[in-house]
Amino acid sequence: MPALENKIPPPLVMILFGLMMWIAALITPSFDVSQLTRIGLSVSILFLGVFFCLSGVVSFKIAKTTVNPLNPELASALVSSGIYRVSRNPMYLGFACLLVAWAVYLASPVALLGVFAFVVFINRYQIAPEERALTHLFGAEFTEYTASVRPWL
Repeated sequence: MPALENKIPPPLVMILFGLMMWIAALITPSFDVSQLTRIGLSVSILFLGVFFCLSGVVSFKIAKTTVNPLNPELASALVSSGIYRVSRNPMYLGFACLLVAWAVYLASPVALLGVFAFVVFINRYQIAPEERALTHLFGAEFTEYTASVRPWL
């Protein structure tokens, strides 16, 4: 469905998957884990997610290029420094971590499926079109970058 490519802001996609995870957790069995354990683990994962998201934004700001994922063709620089030496998509990785933190808090094994569904959706409808646009914009430089840095981790 090309109609969905670069159409929904990724933070909104994350929120929608988070809502679906919450609904799934309400209607399916959950693990019996203490609230203190759930909160401690989820906050740790949440901080990791925030780190990835903010590191990506900071790297884009330093490079003075667009942070807007809906218009990758407006990129004015190929960012391959900072967190982008580790992951081509640290902001999406951060969103996935936030969803993992949410699933841990919900103590729901079924909710974890929402994280995988988010990754599949983002790969297909966000990352693939972004990478096509960046290949068009930056050519061999982007191709070399993709050969040396993994999409997620």
